[in-house]
Parts: sequence; structure tokens; C-alpha cells
Amino acid sequence: MSVPAGLPPTSPASRRVSARLSAITESATLAVDAKAKALKAAGRPVIGFAAGEPDFPTPEHIVEAAVRACTDPRMHHYTPAGGLPELREAVAAKTARDSGLTVAASQVLITNGGKQAVYNAFAALLDPGDEVLVPAPYWTTYPESIKLAGGVPVPVTADESTGYRVSVEQLEAAVTERTKVLLFVSPSNPTGAVYSPEAVAEIGRWAVQRGLWVVTDEIYEHLVYGDARFSSISVAVPELAEQTVVVNGVAKTWAMTGWRVGWLIGPKDIVKAAADLQSHATSNVANVSQAAALAAVTDDLSAARQMRVSFDRRRQTMVRMLNEVPGFVCPEPEGAFYCYPSVKQALGREIRGRRVETSAQLCEVVLEEAEVAMVPGEAFGTPGYVRLSYALGDDDLAEGVSRVQRLLGETS
Repeated sequence: MSVPAGLPPTSPASRRVSARLSAITESATLAVDAKAKALKAAGRPVIGFAAGEPDFPTPEHIVEAAVRACTDPRMHHYTPAGGLPELREAVAAKTARDSGLTVAASQVLITNGGKQAVYNAFAALLDPGDEVLVPAPYWTTYPESIKLAGGVPVPVTADESTGYRVSVEQLEAAVTERTKVLLFVSPSNPTGAVYSPEAVAEIGRWAVQRGLWVVTDEIYEHLVYGDARFSSISVAVPELAEQTVVVNGVAKTWAMTGWRVGWLIGPKDIVKAAADLQSHATSNVANVSQAAALAAVTDDLSAARQMRVSFDRRRQTMVRMLNEVPGFVCPEPEGAFYCYPSVKQALGREIRGRRVETSAQLCEVVLEEAEVAMVPGEAFGTPGYVRLSYALGDDDLAEGVSRVQRLLGETS
């Protein structure tokens, strides 16, 4: 659209979209998933490995709690912006039970999903130019939330040789006088990496020595496999608790991605600042969703354990099959529900007449030729890799990876 008459081209009114929002990109995982669903709706038999959500329905007792809430007149009106008092209490109790971190309800802020918790945390902590150490591969939302809050994401990259785990030495090398926050995620999206309790403690002690804040995303805390163990960094290093913000939510453990309930836990001044922001941005989370979340966080985790058994079986199947794809090298993930194979050996060749030089191009070809949706490593800060979620049915999983095997086998 042309600039209205009388306005100089450099006038603020001539800019349609702010520079702040122009600088961010849409979620690559959601974009790939949307494209896959559109192709499927058009009649193509697409199998999607893009979305990071369980394929299970939300457990029935949680749905029933939401139905009851629909008939409660209290739930028909505004409630406190920081969350229902009973849910904040329950999240505090659940956190003590599951991770060993003891907090008061006043240290809990209920948010519209984990994404809002992530953004609120960085908005409460960062001033313009503050740097955040971001281990890579990273979830696509982290650097965008940091930039929206005025901060500068500083990637610290690990690869499959270390199980995608960064070391204290790497973190130390990335520190500058502007570094304020370390982002720490275990289990990790997109890699499934889980840090050992000893490594968590080592990184936590380093953060204390450096005087850094830590934002730790613990949303995959219950999805660990084999000998791996989840360890909360502020429990491993208690002196870090007053400079740590924990983000979490119901989405992954209880198959509740669409209910949009997360939370932020931290020192009271940080939580209050984040709550003040939320009071203007969104106000309270939908009350029916909060009632469902209350039923989730107070249950005995039996449904979550059953889902984990299925994820573990699918994890082993996917790792085995991906390592049979020509040019793929897939380490075994220890947590979450993703595989993150290197595809570097599959690049630099033609696939059905198309030259493929990057992991992004590979994902395009695989979607169009094999009707399988994967997310390229470019979205996670590490080109040369792809992410596949194994949170889908066993038959679809096997068929989807088999299609990739057949397509890449044509070029081997």
C-alpha cells in the first residue's frame, strides 16, 4: 500500500508493521504442521512428524472436571489474573512432589500455555541489550521471546558427539559483560537430550559463580527413558533458587496442548512483575482450562506413565528405523518425544531430479515426494539436522519413516 498523501516515506505512520514484530518469524514447527494438515485436507496421505504434541486424548477425569466447571457460575466471570488460588496452591504442591522444589503459591503465576510463561519470564528479567545464553539446538520460540523482550539470544551449540549437551567450558566462552541469563532445558526439545544430575549441578554452580539468572523449562520432566533422570537445577543447587525462574505446564505430561495452561515459578518480585504484565496482556487463563489443569496436577500420574510407556516403545522404533535411512545418523534421545538425526550425509545429492544442499530443502523434497512432514534443523539453530516427533501412532510412525527410507534409498 502506498504512503498516504502528505506523509514523508520515513514517517512513523508510514510503517505498517513495527520493527519489533517484523524482526521475528512465525513458529516453524507450527508452519510445517499447518502445511501438512492442509495437504492432508486436500486428500494427500501425509504423515506428520512436525507437531510437538501427544496423540492421546486428554485423560477422562480431566475432561470431566472441565465439564463440571462449565456449570459453575463462579467460572463464568473474571478470576485473578495470576491464576485461581487453588490451582496456584496445587502447582506449588505438585512441584514439591515431582521435582523437590518447595515454593509458596505466591511464587506461582498461571499462564496461557508454556509459551506465555517463557515470554513473561524474559520480559520480567531483560532490559534492552541483555544477553541470554541459549544452548542450541533450541526450541524455535526461545530466541523470538528473548528478542521480543528486548534481549539478545546468544547460541551455544552442541552436536550429536556430546548428545547435544553443552559444557560449562562452552558456556564460559560465550559469556560477555552483557550476559544476564542462562536458558537451561532438560529434557530438551528438539533433541531429547537429558543432562545427568551431576551435569545439572555443575552448570548450576557455574551460574551461581557467574551471578547469572537461570530460566529453566521443565515441561518434559515426566518424559524420560531408560537410565536417564530428570533433575531440577534449583534443587540440585539450592543457592540458585533466588535467581531461577521455572516454566512448565500441563501440555505434554497430560496431553493437554489445546487447553493452554502453563505456569511460571520464581522469586516473588519476578512473579509479581510477570503477573502485572499478564494483567494487561491477557488477564486470567480461561477458567474451564484452569479447572482441568487442577484435576491434572493433583492426579496420581498413572495416565502419564501409560503414555510414557508408549512413547518409549515408539522412541526405540524410530531410532532404529532412522539409523537405517541412508545418510541419517540418529543418537538415542533420553527424554521428550523427538528424534533429532543428523542428515548431513544425505545432502549434496539429487533426489528425483532435485538438487538438495540443505536440511530445509531436504524437508521440502520429503514432504512433496514422500508425503512426510519433518522440521528442518534451520528452525532450531542447527542446519544439517531434522526433527521428527514420535508422538503419533505406531503404524503411522513406521509407515512414515519407511517412506523416507525408500525415498533416500533411491539416491544411495
